[in-house]
Formats: sequence, C-alpha cells, structure tokens
Amino acid sequence: MSSSEQSIKDYLPILSMAGLILVVQVLALFLSAPMKVNDMQAFEDPTQVSNSIYYIIMILVFTLLVLIALKKNMKWVISLFIYIAIISTLYYVFFALLTLFPSLSGFEAIASVLLSIGITVLLYKYPEWYIVDIVGVCIAGGVGALIGISLSVVPVIVLLLLLAVYDAISVYKTKHMIVMAEGIMDLKLPILFVIPKHSNYSFLQESFKEGEKREAFFMGLGDAVMPTLLVVSANVFMHNNGGISYPVIGAILGTLVGHAVLSILVMRGKPQAGLPFLNSGVILGFFTGVLLSGASIM
Repeated sequence: MSSSEQSIKDYLPILSMAGLILVVQVLALFLSAPMKVNDMQAFEDPTQVSNSIYYIIMILVFTLLVLIALKKNMKWVISLFIYIAIISTLYYVFFALLTLFPSLSGFEAIASVLLSIGITVLLYKYPEWYIVDIVGVCIAGGVGALIGISLSVVPVIVLLLLLAVYDAISVYKTKHMIVMAEGIMDLKLPILFVIPKHSNYSFLQESFKEGEKREAFFMGLGDAVMPTLLVVSANVFMHNNGGISYPVIGAILGTLVGHAVLSILVMRGKPQAGLPFLNSGVILGFFTGVLLSGASIM
C-alpha cells in the first residue's frame, strides 16, 4: 500500500464521523420546523438561562444513576432506560415527519408508536453497526431539534460552555466518564456512532475487553447532539430572511473544525474529551457568522 493510500485510509474515519455530524445537523434543522409547529418545545420561555441549569442537573443525575447501576452490576437498568429513551425520541421524530403528509392526518400518533417500537426491537435483536448508525442519526437529529427549539441562543451557549467544562473535568480529572463509557460499551447500546476499520467488520462480534484492539472507531451521540443545539437555536430564534443565515453556517463549519482538531489529537493515541473542542468550535463559528452578518443574538 502506498503512503498516499495509507494516508487516505487513516483519515477516512475522521471524514466519515464529520459526515455523520453534518447529516445530524441537517436533519435537526429539517425537523425543527414541524416540531415547532406541533409545539414540541420543552419550555414555555426558551430565553430563560435557568433552563440550561435544568438540563445540566438532569445529566448529572443520569450519570450518577449509571455509575451506581454499574457498581451494583445492574446493567439491565441502564439498558431499559436507554431503550425507553430511544422509543420516545423516535416517536417525536416520526410524528414530526408524518405531520408533513396531510394524507396521514389523524394517524400520525399510532404510526409513530408502531415505527418507534419496531425499530427499537430491531436494534435490540440485531444491533449491527450500520443499523446503530442510521438510528443514531435519527436520535441525535431528533434530540438536537427538540432541545434546539426549546432554548434560545444565550441559554444554549451557557449550556454548551457548562457541558464543555463538565466533560473536561469528567475525562481528565475525575475520569468517571471514561469508567462509564467502558462500563456500558459491551451492552452494545445504540448511543454511539460506529465507523469500521475494515469492510468485514461486525459490531455484533466486537469485543470490549480491556487491552484488546478495537476494530472500529467510536463517537458518542452526545458529541453530535450538543453542537447541533446551537445550529438549530440560531436558525429558529434569529432572523434569517427565509434562508440559512451566516450564524447557522458558521456554527456548522465551526463544529467541523472543532471535530477536525479533536480527531487529530485522538489519532495520536490519547483519549480526549470531545465537547471542549466541539462546543468551542461551534460557538466560535457561530460568533464569526454573527460578526459577518451584523445580527443580534438577543
């Protein structure tokens, strides 16, 4: 294999992950309109910064419960919670999409329930990497849209900054995020993206035993969801004259730049906290777009 072919092979997973993040953001932008029309926002007043604190508390409580479940060897509790969350998120995604078809009026709810349950059962029975990735895109896009329409720009930026700090502390200082990730990886839950290193890879046969070489690259859905919040929020709450605005484009490009920097460091063999790079990238890209457009974030 030539050096150029080896170089392409090395960077293909990075480009693939970037592609998945981009697809998630485009899907979230598409979903945000029908979700907002159907009043799927989580808060009545999306401008309240206290809403961001609410999400942080939810994340901390969830993390604590996962760590307790791992310590008590009750991984089934984690699986049950995750699958319930998957069904719920897919329901919102399908409901929003089906409302775009007037011929299905009145049947959106039942169709969404059936589709959500059916796909979740498929995931449970056959969690191969391509199924995990496809559903992961739907979940990440759905969550990004739901939270993005629920928080205006300032609360989203506050949330992203707090999460970046929390992620850095949990990976570099307390390391409990690494413990949690390693503890639930072998459950093969669809809460991550999987990019195989070779064509005959099977996620079903992947071993997550300590010390064994990984046959694929992995990225948590949260790394795609969090920067997407600002992309959606900027599109929903800032005037864009009917098109995609500079702040939205800047946020998307900033996410990709942050991902590129993160990927280069990861390829050097050191585990990294993703959100400090991705969140700072999307925030800097967003403000670059704001400066270019002269828009106001308030």
